[in-house]
Amino acid sequence: MLILGIETSCDETSVALVEDGRHVLASHIASQIRIHQAWGGVVPELASRAHMKCLLPMIDKMLESQSLTLEAVDAIAVTQGPGLVGALLIGLETAKALAFATGKPLITVHHIAAHLYAPFLQSTDKACRLTMIAPSVVDEDTAKTPKGLTEPGNEALSYPYIGLAVSGGHTSLVLVKGAYDFELLAETVDDAAGEAFDKVSKLLGLGYPGGPIIDRYAGLENADSNRFDLPRPMLRRDQKNFSFSGLKTAVSCLVRDLGGADAVRSDPQLLADVCASFQSAVVDVLLGKAQRAMKETGVPVLAVCGGVACNAGLRAAAAQRFKRQHVYFPAPAFCTDNAAMVAGLAWHLRDVVPAECDLTLNAFASMPLPGVVRESA
Repeated sequence: MLILGIETSCDETSVALVEDGRHVLASHIASQIRIHQAWGGVVPELASRAHMKCLLPMIDKMLESQSLTLEAVDAIAVTQGPGLVGALLIGLETAKALAFATGKPLITVHHIAAHLYAPFLQSTDKACRLTMIAPSVVDEDTAKTPKGLTEPGNEALSYPYIGLAVSGGHTSLVLVKGAYDFELLAETVDDAAGEAFDKVSKLLGLGYPGGPIIDRYAGLENADSNRFDLPRPMLRRDQKNFSFSGLKTAVSCLVRDLGGADAVRSDPQLLADVCASFQSAVVDVLLGKAQRAMKETGVPVLAVCGGVACNAGLRAAAAQRFKRQHVYFPAPAFCTDNAAMVAGLAWHLRDVVPAECDLTLNAFASMPLPGVVRESA
């Protein structure tokens, strides 16, 4: 079964063709980094306009690259939420139009659920194409998987596993029992990990997006991650959730005490050490909570996904920490927002969607994981 996937939840427009839930025939991604760099973050209106401009041409070009037409596609899959509502609506309305016009089933997918499915994807390098509006956020060299970790698509990965979803908008620990069966173990109460990277990078005057920039400085050979003792928030056993706002504040106070951002940037060693100390604190929190979740649930398998899963420091630390457990990272192209994970997960939902396209479907900025019931305030 061949599914066309569409992803427009934030600032990356992506389309993909995935066969039988795993095999990625084509995955095209257009990043908008250059559009948003001047503003130091994603501007929702500009993101929506960029999606609108390039989504249909990307679909046409991808189908042409595979010598296919829409008639060859068995279903249309699209991200319904969570994300930026305006951006999501561009993808959702496009998907509804395509499904209605062709009579194909329309399958809507939860964005974080799709990220948690990404480690199952299999592809060749030729299948993945970055149709860039801006330079790639992924440094393929620094994001290579260290020895001891498993690259994606490995048949050994099976349910259940602990999923650590880490991105600019989300940080969650999830017990993944099936393709669409989840138990939420922890989530951030304020900033997501990727958001903290962006804010610290902005604080230091290093630019946007912050994750790859800080990772690059922290990965320098002379960088000392132990030079500054920064807090590891909410690591006590009774604190289940994540919090990174306090760590961000601690970095702000450190930079102030060091003479300000200009002073830090003017000293290459100091800059590298600040970045390495901050990144080490984030990584310790992420992996520490993941390790505790594995122990408490008795599930010895961890899959790390989302944009921050590209972080070389996180990958290297995971290889060192989890020597007796199985740890999986998607390929970098499937860590950032992509339509392949949407189409792949949609294959598992193919038997529960209505035959006719539901034109009343809406997008949602906030959307709980399937099966997760939140208590009302």
